[in-house]
Amino acid sequence: MILTVLQVVDETVTVTGMEAMMKVTSKIGARLLIDLASVFVLVRFIYYPIYKHRELFFTFFIFNLIIFLISFLLNKVDLSMGAAFGLFAVFSMLRYRTEDISIKDMTYLFLTIAIGLVCAVTKIKDAPDSLEYLFLGGITFVILIITYLLESNALMKKEMAKLIIYENIELIQSESKEALMADIKKRTGINIHRISIQKIDFLKDAAQIKIYYYE
Repeated sequence: MILTVLQVVDETVTVTGMEAMMKVTSKIGARLLIDLASVFVLVRFIYYPIYKHRELFFTFFIFNLIIFLISFLLNKVDLSMGAAFGLFAVFSMLRYRTEDISIKDMTYLFLTIAIGLVCAVTKIKDAPDSLEYLFLGGITFVILIITYLLESNALMKKEMAKLIIYENIELIQSESKEALMADIKKRTGINIHRISIQKIDFLKDAAQIKIYYYE
């Protein structure tokens, strides 16, 4: 009799555990699908057509995936205050350093991390899963639309910048600014509208100038 009861209890616990596992798997699958679809649109249809850089695709997707998984799993685990501070200390020691990545690339990297975090932890209390997924899709859609509008010329002209080495150092004086801009326009063929002198090397009779123009 006792053995039968234990078997029934064991089977009930097994069924309950399987149901819980299926529910978690379904939830993480739906959120991961929204997350990866959002990052794919961001990277492939907004970032790549403008900057033409493929070498950062791996970085964007891996960072997004790792942040999503870590955030989702930690959100399902009860952590003590000491453990939370310990994790914070570990992550605060990490540094992602590179000399080649630009400010714009770092911005897109931050966007992919933020999307992964939002997709992993966003919740609506006492709401069905379908409503949560709809709300989550709406948030990522707004992020993508705002990013696209800011990157396009729909809201404002996009200003570009280049750094050049200029050898006619006599024209860098403030009273010769118009002549300097005219000379740079003639040499580069770029319709610049402003310049900024970065460095002056009197030993080489050259100056480092940043030119600004609209795309």
